[in-house]
Amino acid sequence: MGSLEIRWYGVLMAVSVLVGTYLALTEAKRRGLHEDHVYNLALIGAPLGWIGARIWYVVWNWDYYSQNLKEIPAIWHGGLAFHGGILTAIIVGFVYTRVKELSFWQLADLFAPSIILGQAIGRWGNYFNQEAYGYPTNLPWAMYIDGAWRHPTFLYESIWDFGVFIYLWLIRKKQKYAGEIFLKYLLWYSVGRFIVEGFRMDSFWVGPFRLEQLLSIGLIIFSLIMMRKLGRNERAN
Repeated sequence: MGSLEIRWYGVLMAVSVLVGTYLALTEAKRRGLHEDHVYNLALIGAPLGWIGARIWYVVWNWDYYSQNLKEIPAIWHGGLAFHGGILTAIIVGFVYTRVKELSFWQLADLFAPSIILGQAIGRWGNYFNQEAYGYPTNLPWAMYIDGAWRHPTFLYESIWDFGVFIYLWLIRKKQKYAGEIFLKYLLWYSVGRFIVEGFRMDSFWVGPFRLEQLLSIGLIIFSLIMMRKLGRNERAN
């Protein structure tokens, strides 16, 4: 008989989905949306989002994985890239809403608080895996990781994400147009990610630039443009 090994990374991912689904169900009831859409998107979107996040990470670390093919599916060793996951989730959500003839922005607003809370919880998987840490530092809140006292970047991002979650949860009942909550999620997550990424040692690089910072800038610009466009459309109606 083999032994069953419980990995914190998997536990935290499962907790993220369960908590996020519960919050989305609460929001669906408030918004008058059928709960089946929440269950469907959670069952489809979460696994595909993880796959997309893993593919993104593997592609940008192909020098290693091309020599270690058996490690590609080993997500319990860490290695999930947010931007790959959210891109996959957006595609899944867009296709689903087209098939079901629903509003993409309405469902995106519903899930936005759940997504950012899931990210806040999931970041602690980096601590247990001793990954996604920052440069050495002598600051009083430094953590001893991989043989040195370092910036606990996973903690920085987790705290920021919890803050964004609280902000979205508080303003969700006062939104002025469909898409506002989701776009503010993209905006404020990206602001925090841009800052935190500057402390990390494992960034993907595009020439002299950190890839995740470039993507964060892109998402900030996209969010601001779409917020202005959707807000203007709402005022015109």
